[in-house]
Order: sequence, then structure tokens, then C-alpha cells
Amino acid sequence: MTKKGNAAVGTGFSDDPLWLIVSTAAYIKETGDWTILDAPAGCQDVPDSEKSTTLMDHLHLSMKHVLDLRGSHGLPLIQHADWNDCLNLNCFSNNPGESFQTSGDIEGGKAESVMVAQLFVYAAGEMCQMLEHLGQKDPASPRSADYAQKADTMRKTILKHGWDGLWFVRAYDHFEQPIGSKACDEGKIFIETQGWGVMAGIGLDDGKALSALDSAWKYLADENGMVLNQPAFTKYQDRLGEITSYPPGYKENASIFCHNNTWVIIGETILGRGDKAWELYKRICPSTKEDVADNYKCEPYCFAQTISGHDSPLPGEAKNSWLTGTASWSFVALSQYILGIRAELDGLRIDPCIPPEWSKFAVTRKFRGATYNIKVLNPDKVMRGVKKMLVNGKEQPGNIVGLFKKGSIVKVEVILG
Repeated sequence: MTKKGNAAVGTGFSDDPLWLIVSTAAYIKETGDWTILDAPAGCQDVPDSEKSTTLMDHLHLSMKHVLDLRGSHGLPLIQHADWNDCLNLNCFSNNPGESFQTSGDIEGGKAESVMVAQLFVYAAGEMCQMLEHLGQKDPASPRSADYAQKADTMRKTILKHGWDGLWFVRAYDHFEQPIGSKACDEGKIFIETQGWGVMAGIGLDDGKALSALDSAWKYLADENGMVLNQPAFTKYQDRLGEITSYPPGYKENASIFCHNNTWVIIGETILGRGDKAWELYKRICPSTKEDVADNYKCEPYCFAQTISGHDSPLPGEAKNSWLTGTASWSFVALSQYILGIRAELDGLRIDPCIPPEWSKFAVTRKFRGATYNIKVLNPDKVMRGVKKMLVNGKEQPGNIVGLFKKGSIVKVEVILG
């Protein structure tokens, strides 16, 4: 096979541009600062582009990038990798000691990512919200309806080629064979697509989302979280890349990769299963490891990147603390989805999803210069559902608290039921 270029320069990671959309939307929801979309943002490979290219232009380019690079199934090409930078489906490295991160890919790599397809659907929803809020003043730019239609097409493609009967497929390799499928001897199921499938809202109406997370609990659950894949890979396979170079139970090969556990936690709250969301959160939380500290071997105040899985000779041993996106995603999962307090474009949404034994909790949330003192009561011992909301003593419909002037003190009381 003919290889080309340097992965870090010539091919890249297929999900990279979509994270720009997700992070920009989160920033605007939190701050209300729409001017950032007009900020100059040049292109590295286009001289003087900073004079004419804005952040909004880059968001549109991010969507176009994914749509323009699709494979035989209509799913986004994975390029060198996606979020899982050790899933190198176009690399085919057979040089001992070669860095997978910088190794070139083969010419015309055909591998596709189901996770990136799911992330695209999620990002399209964020783009639609922003464009609708702005009123889409630029007639030359893609419209909200355009992205809604593209997202619907991608959703149908995922259901056709990315659903394996009980869970979501992870990817397709260069030879168009599925990865993360019951057809595989090893790596039959992966965690990433189960979480992101639900987060993208795919299968919520027909039981597929529920089946995906039930499958994750059945096949991936471990006392320290959920392992990344099962069964573990037992030998190196050049068509799959670095993921198969690790011993079973370590790193990307069937360890508890804490970062992606947070997506399943969020998925469980979307399904309304607060008990399962809280259980999984506790399993990866470092402060719960006090009784097994000698085995855990990492700080009790800092998330580890990985915890060795049950396939390893030393299960439960944590590694690579201070080197993970787990901390930030865990904060999002806990504060925005379990406690359910998250920023929206037009206010602060209060939508808890908690264990039924929680009778109440209180949160102080600073949002766009105002302070919200929020008290949540759960007299009926439910896991989700806002029955009544009082804002400064007055009942209001729904579960979004509107915007208040800077310096305001806002009292919010929510009753679940």
C-alpha cells in the first residue's frame, strides 16, 4: 500500500472541526457574546485570510469539511483518526517504533467514523440554534433549514449503516468492514458511539438509544466504570492501528477510559435514568477510591485518563492523572445534566436527572452577571421531570429561567414530580 504525508499535517483528525462548533455554541450560551462570531479568524494555509475570514466562516467550513469527505456508506471519512486517536484505520504501520501520531496514511483511505457522523448531527443542531437566533442575515451563507436537512440525512445514514441490532457500530475500516459490530471477533462493541448516539438524539423515539446504553452496561460495565471496548484485542492488526498495540485492559484497548464514560453519563440523563447516571459517575470519580487507594495508585483529587480494565493483570490501577479531558467533561455531566443546570441561548435551563433517593439539593449559579440561588425539591422520589417552578416567588411555565440584569439575585425553587 502507498502511504502519504505526515498525519499531523496531511490528513488530520476527522472530528476536529466539529468541536469548534460545539465549543463556540457553549461559549455563546454561557456569555451571550455574539460578537465573537464576527471576530477575524484566518486560515493557516491562506495568506492574509484573517482580513476577511471570521469565526462564523470557520463554523460553516467545519460543516462543509465533514460533508465533503464521506465514504462509501455516506459516513464521514475518519482520515487519520477521530476522537480516539489510536483508532488509525488508514495508517497500516508495520515499522516497529514508528509514532502512530505522525505516521502517514495510505493513499485513498476509505475508513469511515460513525462517531463523527453522530457528532455531526449534534453540531448541526447547535448551528441551527445559532442561525435561527441571528435571523440568518447573510443570504449567501447556508441556512438553518439546510443544516437540519443534512442532519436528517446523516441520521438516516447512521440508522442504516451504523446500527448493529442492539448497539451502534463504531466505524468502518479501509476495506469497508464494520468495527464495533457483532460480526467482529474482537472489539464487538465500543463505548463512544453508544454515548454520542444518545447525545445526538438518535434512536430516542424507537428504543434504539435505550438498547445502546443497555448494551453498554451489559458488555462494557466494570466496577471502575465502563471499558472502552470488548472483547479486548489480543494481537496487533495493522488495519486498526495503535489501539491493537496495547495489552488487553490498558489504554485504548479495553481500559476504563474515563473521558468517554462521561458521554454515557450524559446519555443516561437524556433517557431519564438518574440512578444509572449517578452510579457511573461514582465509578470513575477519584474521591470514591479511598478504600482501594493502594490498588488505584493515583491522587484522590484528580481524574485519571485511564483505569486498567478487567482484562489486565492489575485491574483498577489508574494511570495518567492530570492528562485527560475527563475533568471538564465530568463537570459538564454532573453540573449540567445530573444537577441539570445548563446555559441556553435565552436563559438558564433547570432539568435535573437524579437518583430517586435524593430528596433535595441546592445550587448557587452565576450566569451572565446575575446570581441564581436554586433549590430543587423531590417529594415524589422521581428521577426527572419539573412539575413546578417558582422564580422570585412567582410560578412560571416550563423549566427555563429567563435572563436578569447584572447584579440581580434570583431565587428559583423547582419541584420535581
